[in-house]
Amino acid sequence: MEAGLFDSVAEQFADFHLRFASLFGNTVSRERSAQYLVGLLLERGRRNIENLIDVVPHVSAHALERFITYSSWAWEPVITALQVFYGERLASPDGVFVLDDTGFGKQGTHSVGVARQYSGTLGKVGNCQIGVFLTYVSPRGFALVDGRLYLPAAWTDDPQRCEAAGVPESARGYQAKTDLGLTLIREARRRGALPGRWVTADAAYGDSPSFRDGLEADGLWYVVEMACTTPFFQAPAQTHVPEWSGHGRKPSKAQLAEGRPGPRTLREIVASVPETQWQRCTVAEGEQGPRTYEFWACRGWESREGVPGRPSWLIARRNLDGSELKYYQSNAPASTPLQQMAWVSAMRWCAETSYEQAKTEGGLDEYEVRTWPGWYHHITLVLLVMAFLLLLTQEWGEKGVGLDAAGGALGGATAHAHAGVDAHANY
Repeated sequence: MEAGLFDSVAEQFADFHLRFASLFGNTVSRERSAQYLVGLLLERGRRNIENLIDVVPHVSAHALERFITYSSWAWEPVITALQVFYGERLASPDGVFVLDDTGFGKQGTHSVGVARQYSGTLGKVGNCQIGVFLTYVSPRGFALVDGRLYLPAAWTDDPQRCEAAGVPESARGYQAKTDLGLTLIREARRRGALPGRWVTADAAYGDSPSFRDGLEADGLWYVVEMACTTPFFQAPAQTHVPEWSGHGRKPSKAQLAEGRPGPRTLREIVASVPETQWQRCTVAEGEQGPRTYEFWACRGWESREGVPGRPSWLIARRNLDGSELKYYQSNAPASTPLQQMAWVSAMRWCAETSYEQAKTEGGLDEYEVRTWPGWYHHITLVLLVMAFLLLLTQEWGEKGVGLDAAGGALGGATAHAHAGVDAHANY
């Protein structure tokens, strides 16, 4: 790496940090934020505070720990500024909001939100924390742009435990992961830097009627994965409200008319699809070639309490050899091309890639804080690290990097950042 490139990386980092520095408060907090970011960038092993101080000069473990755990800087304004930064580089009218969650394995019972719960990261029920994250995807690239810590009922039912971990009173009421996901999307849209009207998520979110209703009420189009046992009306069904017998409460809920067929499961419907009706759609250009799957779709109606709900798409996806069948529902208009919905449904890989990159390059899961502020402080700073790496990716020989290339471009950016910032680490 030439000396001029060292200087350029260091200057870019200084300019990048300056954009956010005032949001950390006083001069000391600003300096600590730069030191923590440099530590996350330079440390190649586990990014706990003890290791960070080995690669960052002029700072003690106590000072960094105080900054992460006890400093009063608010992370929400930093997230707002981060999303503005990403808006300048990724914003597109075709933007997709991807919701997903990831687990952080933890020992003990004191870390905020920790409990025995299922984690897809662990692949089992284990002692862990769960974070719900929002990824923004557009043809220009993708990035993690916000996150929320999930508090199980064991925590929200224990006010003293929440108080000891620094959970603010406004966050002590139970919120399902789907509730947190809706909040993330609504906050991003309120900020206005990341446009888009599409949402995708796995079945943990798609199976929730209230989640889908929330997206519909917000004017968003979703393509969400559903359980194969989900009932669906493929054909019109006549309903009626039973006549009142004169006794008890008057009936108010519609029922299927007698003799009319009920809904079938998504698995039953798709199993009867002729082979000739499946269509091949390429959803991305991966490192190993095009990401191509077979799709089938039909219009129908959601099943709500056994009667038809709102009009909906049923979409099925499988590998070219017929394996790994997945099912989706979408509230997109009837005129929406299958290729568009296929592309949206496949964008969850961007969230998975973002997690992998943030854990590998930014230490997303390598923290030892126990408190609510500490968790949010660490996560926010990791998101800033990833934003800086995207900046290098787009401006260092990767200009014009788009969605298809973004997943594999961070490696070079990380190497440049490590070398350049290391050579000029005066923080």
